[in-house]
Amino acid sequence: MLNSESLTLSHDTTLYFDMLEQAADGVVIINQLNHIVFFNTAAEQLWGCSAADVIGKNVNCLVPMEHRAQHDGYINHNRNTGVNHIVGTSREVVFSRTNGDYVAAEMSISTAIIGPDRQRYYMAFLKGVTEESHRRKILDLQNRVFHELSGESPEQDIADMLCSEAEQLVPNSVAVLLQVNSEQNLEILSGEGLSRRKIAMLMRIVLTDADIIALTQAPEEARAIVWNAESGGGYESEFLDCWASAICNGAGELIGIFALYSRNRDKITNWPQKIVAGCVPSCAAIIERGKTRLQLSRLDRYDALTGLLNRNAVTTILKDMTLQAASAPFALLVLDVDLFQDINNLMGYDKGDALLQTMAQRLTSQCRSNFIIGRLGGDDFVVIIPNGDHDIANTFADNLTAAMREPVVINNQEIIISLSIGISLYPDDGLEIEHILNRAEMAMLEAKKTARKSFRLLGSIANDDVRARVIIGSALRKAIQDSELELFYQPQISIKNNMLYGVEALSRWHHPTLGTIPPSRFIPIAEETAQIEAIGLWSLEQACIQLVKWDETGLHVPIVSVNLSAAHFSNPSLTEQIVNLLARYNLAASRLTIEITEGGMMQQNIETMTTLTALREIGVGLSLDDFGTGFSSLSRISHLPLTEIKIDRSFIINFEKDVSSLIVTEAAINIGKRLGVHVVTEGVEDTFQEARLRTMGCDVMQGYLFARPMPPSDLLHWMQTRPAFAP
Repeated sequence: MLNSESLTLSHDTTLYFDMLEQAADGVVIINQLNHIVFFNTAAEQLWGCSAADVIGKNVNCLVPMEHRAQHDGYINHNRNTGVNHIVGTSREVVFSRTNGDYVAAEMSISTAIIGPDRQRYYMAFLKGVTEESHRRKILDLQNRVFHELSGESPEQDIADMLCSEAEQLVPNSVAVLLQVNSEQNLEILSGEGLSRRKIAMLMRIVLTDADIIALTQAPEEARAIVWNAESGGGYESEFLDCWASAICNGAGELIGIFALYSRNRDKITNWPQKIVAGCVPSCAAIIERGKTRLQLSRLDRYDALTGLLNRNAVTTILKDMTLQAASAPFALLVLDVDLFQDINNLMGYDKGDALLQTMAQRLTSQCRSNFIIGRLGGDDFVVIIPNGDHDIANTFADNLTAAMREPVVINNQEIIISLSIGISLYPDDGLEIEHILNRAEMAMLEAKKTARKSFRLLGSIANDDVRARVIIGSALRKAIQDSELELFYQPQISIKNNMLYGVEALSRWHHPTLGTIPPSRFIPIAEETAQIEAIGLWSLEQACIQLVKWDETGLHVPIVSVNLSAAHFSNPSLTEQIVNLLARYNLAASRLTIEITEGGMMQQNIETMTTLTALREIGVGLSLDDFGTGFSSLSRISHLPLTEIKIDRSFIINFEKDVSSLIVTEAAINIGKRLGVHVVTEGVEDTFQEARLRTMGCDVMQGYLFARPMPPSDLLHWMQTRPAFAP
């Protein structure tokens, strides 16, 4: 429509305006007073108002409210200076229809001096691009969200940003992101524009199983959940409409709802619902990232099997307790389930896990709310009693022991749980966390040795030997962490050709203050304090690394033997760990031999035999160490997948004086030959022993006569300078 009073028109000009009236794009013309003089049908559709409503009014009535005050100034600046910022260019503009709907349009402006008075008029052409704009802005929003998710921003901040951007896309609206918790309640992750009353309404919603099914099948059903809540309280609603969608994860499980509440009275398009749908993938990513972080945090602090704090979390709490300015005393109890390995062997690891879970539940039920409860690993638990002293700890231990006498039914069998408990006190028994833990662990071991189903306070049974073991046990844990241990290697000589048969890897430990601690001292303590597995796995990897280094220098060591304890063979993942090590360092399995003591090999439980068989199947050698010192029989040994037996040095020492030692050694060698395995004799220290062993048909010798254990760097020099022995 044209305001003819504002402009004198010729016939041609009238024709021109008729054409503009029928144009597909919106056309708006303003005069020298910035009043609207032309507003075509397409413009009426864009703004949702008639030409009669705007003709003769200032053009700022079409501009968003926040820009109206400055709008005349922009136009007048162009009139007065001729400096063009937007005239002759194209740009996207955003404005609201009369009903509040958001509209985006591509606008270009031209200007001309018209009429006898030579007045400047401005003409704007506007093409609606709302859908394209929505798609682009939603894509931009998704990119921003995923960029923030890749950083360290908290999920709360990212959710707030998303909701704020969604509100900008839908004027006069409030966005809210809700997540569904394990109890099927709704929790508000973001919704800064909501009133307290609305928040309370949403948080009272409990989804039924039927709701969950409906929402996963039809996400738009979310509106019925978050909008119908408005009608139940008898209050006048603060919102006039709502668009919502359920949010599901990749597995199709309901994890949240995203909603937009509107205060606009009516709408003519469905673009708000499209914006909601466009935000759903970002909402899912935010919620899933939060859940993943929570799960990782829980895994970092809590034991997966029992739900109790893990050792790292307990240690952190203990450090916090001891670092406080006025640190209060506490009692620390380490609890071990008696005969737990027997239960595992008899009933299987799954039943053993069920027993540990029952143990954790009973332990929790006996503890006060301020007690700290954790699982140290295996069947060891810990309880910290704040402000606990000798009497409080003893009373608790006594009550706990009594509570455990109630039978536990596992696999339709009644099992009586008993505990061995060790107690230490802070600060009486030390100030260092590891020292306090180790004192309690050693006290527990003393209780287990002297009388199961009992408890001990280390101070009451400590003697010089126990105190030394506590100190070494504590230092050993730190030595493993700080890589203080090292491997020495003792050569083994093949009798047939006087060539290097292999080397045995032997752990050595030199402590900065305690000095050199022999393996005969620290290995038993490592077994008592459950550190032997860590040492064994470390030894395996270091031995593999060293083989590669020797190969790179041109020194070929055919085999390296590594000692493992019986505890390793109860670990079902041992074979997989060794396979991974060999693959990582590109080593043939035949170059690794695992040594296990005769006593450990003779256990012959299902787990041990399965592991031994699996190791032989992949090509790893198996050596029966200290042969002759245990209680093995030929019939039992014949069922073991051995590649060699090692005769203990105790039989070699008295060769010259003890005829029985000669007889036993020769018998052991003959057993090896009958079994078809190599026979290695260790502890060979003089030429008499070496000559007799040759006569008996021993395959391999090892001992000080050939070489002492040496650091890996010395092996090449030894190979070049070693004395010759006639084959």
